[in-house]
Amino acid sequence: MNKSLDVIKKAYKPYRYTIKNKATIIETTSGTYVVKNKKQKNIHKLYEYLKSRNFDYFPAIIEENRDGVNIFEYIEEIEIPKEQKAEDMIDLVALLHNKTSFFKEVNLDSYQEIYDNIINNINDLKIFYNNLFDNIENMIYLSPSAYLLIRNSSKINSALDFCESEIKEWFELVKNEDKQRVATIHNNLSTTHFIHNNKNYLISWENSKIDSPVLDLINFYKNDYLDLRFDEILKRYLRTFPLSNAELKLFYIVISIPPKIRVLKNEFQNCRNISTILDYIYKTEKLVRPYYSEQEEKK
Repeated sequence: MNKSLDVIKKAYKPYRYTIKNKATIIETTSGTYVVKNKKQKNIHKLYEYLKSRNFDYFPAIIEENRDGVNIFEYIEEIEIPKEQKAEDMIDLVALLHNKTSFFKEVNLDSYQEIYDNIINNINDLKIFYNNLFDNIENMIYLSPSAYLLIRNSSKINSALDFCESEIKEWFELVKNEDKQRVATIHNNLSTTHFIHNNKNYLISWENSKIDSPVLDLINFYKNDYLDLRFDEILKRYLRTFPLSNAELKLFYIVISIPPKIRVLKNEFQNCRNISTILDYIYKTEKLVRPYYSEQEEKK
């Protein structure tokens, strides 16, 4: 980025730089631009495809021919409440999926790979947490974080058992399918990648790809679950882009997998980390419960 910025300095003659997350904002006499590392080989091709599908809710690319960086138009953000921002963003994401989705032919291996990845993650977490619980049970004096964790060990184990059971049921549901719905997904969704101005924009498309639209919902939930009522957001999304039972089930399974706790030397931070994970489990359980209650009634 530094070498590329040296070239940009000569071409654009900026008088002010601002670093914001992974982007550099340059202010020049001819305008304000955003400079980002060129992670995606041909973002122009992506933009042209999205525009051909009548989706143009992204900052225009000003220049992509410089080595190492892309240069985008700068859009001044108008501050709105985060809840409203989330609703506007999910409308845009549902539109993106609706405009770009299609069914591709798949075989059992495609679903087997998804199943294996999830079941391996669950098994790794079971080993990790069981080792932690065993260590705590061998302690003579429990630290506050150890006490908090062992007191809630059944909740963590129950969540992992639930996910293991459900992913096996999901696999039985899809293993005979010969097609899978995919779409162009942003693949890095959070409210920090949404800008409201004269219209709405999704930014930071570097990780975009063609894959299951469920992945966008999973990323969005994991990035912003703490501050939002996700049940209303999900309802809003489903009105524009309904998910199949298998897609919705997969979403609920993946978000229900408890995060892996970071064990640090700082006792206060350990207590905070454990509390955050417990908050995640309880909040996710509350979101997921109505779906499974409805499934039980159907049975």
